[in-house]
Amino acid sequence: MTAAGAVPRLVVAAPSSGSGKTTVATGLMAAFTRAGLTVSPHKVGPDYIDPGYHTLAVGGARPGRNLDAYLCGTERLAPLFLHGAAGADLAVVEGVMGLFDGAAGQGETASTAQVAKVLRAPVVLVVDASSQSRSVAALVHGFASWDPQVRLAGVILNKVGSDRHEAMLREAMAETGVPVMGVLRRAGELRTPSRHLGLVPVAERRQEAVESVEELAERVRAGCDLPALLALARSAPPVAGQAWDPRAEVAGSGSAGAGDSAPGGTKRPVVAVAGGPAFTFCYAEHAELLAAAGAQVAVFDPLRDEQLPAGTRAVVVGGGFPEVYASELSANAPLRAQVAALAAAGAPVAAECAGLLYLARSLDGLPMCGVLPAEGAMSARLTLGYREAVALHDGVLAAAGTRTRGHEFHRTVLEPGSGATPAWGLTWGGERRERRTEGFVQGGVHASYLHLHWAATPSAAGRLVARAAAVPLAPAG
Repeated sequence: MTAAGAVPRLVVAAPSSGSGKTTVATGLMAAFTRAGLTVSPHKVGPDYIDPGYHTLAVGGARPGRNLDAYLCGTERLAPLFLHGAAGADLAVVEGVMGLFDGAAGQGETASTAQVAKVLRAPVVLVVDASSQSRSVAALVHGFASWDPQVRLAGVILNKVGSDRHEAMLREAMAETGVPVMGVLRRAGELRTPSRHLGLVPVAERRQEAVESVEELAERVRAGCDLPALLALARSAPPVAGQAWDPRAEVAGSGSAGAGDSAPGGTKRPVVAVAGGPAFTFCYAEHAELLAAAGAQVAVFDPLRDEQLPAGTRAVVVGGGFPEVYASELSANAPLRAQVAALAAAGAPVAAECAGLLYLARSLDGLPMCGVLPAEGAMSARLTLGYREAVALHDGVLAAAGTRTRGHEFHRTVLEPGSGATPAWGLTWGGERRERRTEGFVQGGVHASYLHLHWAATPSAAGRLVARAAAVPLAPAG
């Protein structure tokens, strides 16, 4: 195994979405893992679903981790990478959208190119070659020459139709000086079903997902030059800096959490984090920050568990697809009642997106926890994009006036969209700025559609755990 700073690494990018980045990146992770390497999986951008497949591809040994300069700041990209890649033999970073596409109106911020430059990583471009031959050389030449600081070091040709097509493509690519490191033939679609927000998460189709990843591994192993790709990864120079440290982050945030004990001598308050098929959207760093702040992190499944974990003093409910499981969530009345009782007692409850809907009175007409005076429903409209946010009131995640950034990603609506004390004031839209208030702060509840990455605001974990330790209530469970 290699020190994180010197870990071999590749960035898998593409000219545009739909070119096959996820296919190639996930297949490479799986193929190298099956070859005996310890692979660290990463994803550029805020996406939660692809990292689930990445985790599966590396055998569950490491969580897929996100690298998002907009949410976390450019200065945290290298530290978060070094934290995730520590001890790995190879890191594979899947890009987002096209290589140079980033946050709207923000230049290269949050782009794959920016991450590649910060990590000093060679880029392998996945090109959908299904409708071109010699033109592929012009496309690759343009991407290779656009930004001299981006080292476009190889190409994988995807959706190639025949031996003759491959020969034409290789002949054209020889003029670019960029080596072809793989050719994947046009084939039947892999079993990777999608819905309104992208791929169906791994947790919802475990066995099918395992089979899909195995098929990806075999396709990539057969079509790509793995030794050449590994040699390319090993050519990356060391990444400078120190690995991200959740304990140091919490300690330096001015909100140190619970320490070693809570009132009455209770050791490390239990923070229950929702999981299972309905709530799959959560960054790995959140649980690490909660533990660093003094919490015992206990995962529960709102679909199946009728009780919160024993000793629960706080609940965190992240994103996911509650609309798909509304009937099952509603049917679990004992758990809904426990969550409502804990919130009514003033315990901290942090919810975002799917969690917001779970705390509402109803979702698509079915009873939910009833913590918030609002009704949720599916919508035809997709709400998607980065947001700048300012906390409008003191809450368990942020003090009033705290500024941060987040991401919205949902096809549901909540009526009303904010309470008497909204969680956030949001702005977005470049030159044509749009603004609105959003979410709820009431008692110990902080609920919002906004997805946050707590690495940018580690005080959120410290505030939540400190409140969990301080609230005088009988522990749930």
